[in-house]
Amino acid sequence: MTLHAARHEGRPGAPLLLTFHGTGGDEQQFHRFGTELLPGAHVVSPRGTVSEGGALRYFRRRAEGVYDMEDLAMRRDEMAEFVAAEIARTGATRVLGLGYSNGANILAAVALERPDLFTDLALLHPLIPWTPTPQPGLSGRRVLISAGERDPICPALMTRAFISYLQAQGAEITEAWHSGGHEVRPAEVDAVRDFFG
Repeated sequence: MTLHAARHEGRPGAPLLLTFHGTGGDEQQFHRFGTELLPGAHVVSPRGTVSEGGALRYFRRRAEGVYDMEDLAMRRDEMAEFVAAEIARTGATRVLGLGYSNGANILAAVALERPDLFTDLALLHPLIPWTPTPQPGLSGRRVLISAGERDPICPALMTRAFISYLQAQGAEITEAWHSGGHEVRPAEVDAVRDFFG
């Protein structure tokens, strides 16, 4: 699967960081931030291939919070192939994913299916509106979840349910909450820096 992506080539043996934009963003949304987060790392930022009224996304949805699950499964598998190819290309053994909103959702979907691909995940404001099946491969994976207590798009109750699921699989969870909504606040950025540092 060929996806358009921004790439920053790192040092031999360096970690690989993949960043995933939110709805309406593009491959540049977190790319530079990624290079600042992990100096010397390989940074790859794929662009979503779905247009929703001109806004780029990684998979289709039928309404706010209602996913086209068939489309999500297809694009999840395509993205997993893309990630695997980037791992093979760079030879990285530490593979980190950073995604916000729709980007967090495709990243989570890939990790739920192929937990072997990532060692560290930073999911900013994810929304997983289905009950994932048990995934023992998540045991020991490091996952940061950041969220807003009053997020109208990703309700806190659903975020906490997803955190509980991940904990039940044995993932090592770090939480970063703020009192607001769907926006990314400075404390979340600091949490990501600490988590990946």
